[in-house]
Amino acid sequence: MLVDLSSYNITVIIPAYGVERELSAVLESIPEYVRHIVVVNDASPDGTGNLITVACLRDKRIIPVTHAKNQGVGGAMISGYKKALELQTQIVVKLDGDGQMSARDIPALIMPLITGQADFTKGNRFRDFPALSRMPVIRRIGNLALSFLSKSATGYWNCFDPTNGFLALRGEVLAQMPFENIHKSYFFEISQLSQLYLIGACLRDVPMPARYADETSNLSIMKVLFEFPPALLRVFLRRILLHYFLYDFSIGSVYMLAGLPLFLFGLIFGGLEWFHYASRGIPAPTGTVMLATLTVILGFQFLLSAVSIDLQSVPREPLSRPLDVPPAA
Repeated sequence: MLVDLSSYNITVIIPAYGVERELSAVLESIPEYVRHIVVVNDASPDGTGNLITVACLRDKRIIPVTHAKNQGVGGAMISGYKKALELQTQIVVKLDGDGQMSARDIPALIMPLITGQADFTKGNRFRDFPALSRMPVIRRIGNLALSFLSKSATGYWNCFDPTNGFLALRGEVLAQMPFENIHKSYFFEISQLSQLYLIGACLRDVPMPARYADETSNLSIMKVLFEFPPALLRVFLRRILLHYFLYDFSIGSVYMLAGLPLFLFGLIFGGLEWFHYASRGIPAPTGTVMLATLTVILGFQFLLSAVSIDLQSVPREPLSRPLDVPPAA
């Protein structure tokens, strides 16, 4: 199906920090059908600001947004999102300024949004094996581990590459997103996913390769190791509390309420009793062993059932309708 993409109000948001070398090529690669290009200079210390000023003279689609103080990629995207809502954008695309993603992949990213098959799309770098082999090994291993933890925290089990920064979403879904709950640092993508899950937005993965050249990542491994685990735990606990005990109460909620106390009781009681009898050199009574064993097994089975229900609770019905009639320019 041929679609005139220029008929839709599409906005590309580029968070720009330390991308002086790559930004010009990224801006030049953005197709003509994109109506607005919002470039957020997040107090970049290099010549990014001057480059944006010059680019605005060359391309009238470029709308600069400048931060006096660095706010992180999340803060830059929040500013870009607010500007996109002012422009009454129908589809918003996030494109990193370091050139890791190709603007040629934008049509594949936004078509599910135009046809109403999804409210939110993300690029998936793990479907293209040749591109995956070119990804740095440390990034590959880190992304796989972080992806699993992110899926369990956000509830989007169908999203294989949740930390991918190449994404697009419908304007009406963006308008429902509480920006005050979006993390302003590199935890932005995951915190955004958690908010979209609570809204009930339908997500779709779009396979595409990432490009890795000699750009320098601003995300340190130590930051990921020390900041992400507690943040992921907070996102997970908040999602479970809101989704299963505030917004709804289902059989999954019952399984959690029954399974967690039983499992913890079995572990703690069994451990204490084992230490008590082992320190005295006498065998524990059969009843004590069976009580600890049964509560652990029963609690674990309840928790497994809760996990199974959570796997099936991924939002699958889009909130947005197809964009059948393009608006007048």
